[in-house]
Amino acid sequence: MTASAAFVRRQTLEAVPSKKSGDVLSDAEIQTRKRTGAHYTPPELASFVADQIVAYASDAESPLSVLDPAIGDGALMEALALRLRNVNATGFDTDAIALAASTKRLRRIVSPDRLDLRQGDFPSLCLQSRGTDLFAREQVGPFDLIIANPPYVRTQVMGAARSQGIADAFQLSGRVDLYFSFLVCIASVLRSGGIAGVIVSNRFMTTRSGEEVRRRLLQEFDVLHVWDFGDTKLFEAAVLPAVLILRKKTRNGSAHATPRMSAIYTTDQTAETHAATVFQALQGAGAIEVNGGTYLIRHGTLEHGDSVKGVWRLGTEAGDSWLRTVQRHTFCTFGDIGKVRVGVKSTADKIFVRSDWHLMPPQTLPELLRPLMTHHHGRRYRADMSVKSTQILYPHESNDGRKKAVDLSKYPNAAAYLGEHRAQLEKRRYVIEAGREWFELWVPQNPNAWKLPKLVFPDISEKPIFWLDLEGAVVNGDCYWIAAQDTSNQDLLWLALGVGNSSFIEEFYDHLFHNKLYAGRRRFMTQYVEQFPVPNPSEKSSREIVRCAKTLHLEPNERVGASLQARIDTLVREAFGLGREKAPR
Repeated sequence: MTASAAFVRRQTLEAVPSKKSGDVLSDAEIQTRKRTGAHYTPPELASFVADQIVAYASDAESPLSVLDPAIGDGALMEALALRLRNVNATGFDTDAIALAASTKRLRRIVSPDRLDLRQGDFPSLCLQSRGTDLFAREQVGPFDLIIANPPYVRTQVMGAARSQGIADAFQLSGRVDLYFSFLVCIASVLRSGGIAGVIVSNRFMTTRSGEEVRRRLLQEFDVLHVWDFGDTKLFEAAVLPAVLILRKKTRNGSAHATPRMSAIYTTDQTAETHAATVFQALQGAGAIEVNGGTYLIRHGTLEHGDSVKGVWRLGTEAGDSWLRTVQRHTFCTFGDIGKVRVGVKSTADKIFVRSDWHLMPPQTLPELLRPLMTHHHGRRYRADMSVKSTQILYPHESNDGRKKAVDLSKYPNAAAYLGEHRAQLEKRRYVIEAGREWFELWVPQNPNAWKLPKLVFPDISEKPIFWLDLEGAVVNGDCYWIAAQDTSNQDLLWLALGVGNSSFIEEFYDHLFHNKLYAGRRRFMTQYVEQFPVPNPSEKSSREIVRCAKTLHLEPNERVGASLQARIDTLVREAFGLGREKAPR
């Protein structure tokens, strides 16, 4: 076994709870599912994926070799085998109990001599089969069809070391989620022209961490159709799923039809008709009522711009025309004004961040306390710092433009306070191993930058919430911030403030990224906000946006605010050449 294969196997070979969809899980089982990524496929979704595969594989010759690399309870393989009948079925799983259940299930429809289910970790077996040791190699594939719901484990749950190890093993850049390795391996064992139907999290389509996977998918496959199931809650976990229907590229590289994309998300629009299930709703378009909820169904083409690493989005003729109009009227982007940065991260907030510092005796109160802005303070245009006044002990300073830890001997109260917690702080081995002092914040950012005027916004919110900080507060890690590179022209920040809080930016976000969580919440991450457009600041409408934004910052009055906000919404559309035109849905 190769070293990289051993690493992947060691990191993924864990038993998982074998429960059917809909069963109630204990707390321990929930934690195990988070750790291992085992979320079994609902029968309706299994049938949908199987139908899509069969539709594209209708001309394939029988018998067909079929693989499920994470077979679980066997629902996906069963759905596909029922539609094809004459198959040689192969499956892998790390859980012996799940394998026993899937074996019993599949033997009803697949003869034993055509059923090969093995306990093992699929990615590590793929790495072995690509190794140079002929005696250690176990041949995997090639397969005519692959149907899969790979384990979904986020980087935050796996841990940085495990994530980086998987990335190194599969030549992926950065920290990756576990299912990325399955996507790479699927490409290596699917025959030329073979079809794969894979259930994944839709995050990879729009996040920076998914860039390399998007590139690899477009390099290895013809993407036939992407089905984004958005916030339909098909799974118990807070995962927004997508289904990818892929064809392995042929050697001659013959061109195929433009890839299609369909999406279904909750909407506040009035339903035009109703459907029994989300799968039935996907056969139509527009606002459709399903089980008491209303969903917007859209169909179009898969667009990723000029780069194979570009964000994947649903394109339509009307929507792309709207976007081109915006681009023609774009002077710069938020990222051009200044780098979008995340706030500070201490990794020990109970020690560094408190709202009760004032209760300490004055003679022992630590020095180095600074006001801290969190998402709790977030309001449009101006933060409300009266809400749970919070301060952070910030042990960093700048020396000749470079950040460094302060000399604690100059701050006796801070030194005494941190000394009381030294044992706990030293448990953050990654801080010390990075050559840092034991009392430092993990992500302190530039100490000199806090004094600059800066645009601040929360990572997660239903509506865009941008405010301007002129007080020099430190920004917490649940928010992002932008300080202008050109400090001589602050009006660009004010203009961005107005644009960021406008109804236009909601439409722009949903059109270009559409990374919504449950309950309609959006993620305002660096890779999204840095692309937000800013109109020409010399235009009359832009100057009026700046004036209105400054007024709202000075007078956060509800009555005045509603009127001025409506004015800003109109002005922003005018500045981008849209008039009253909204982004087509």
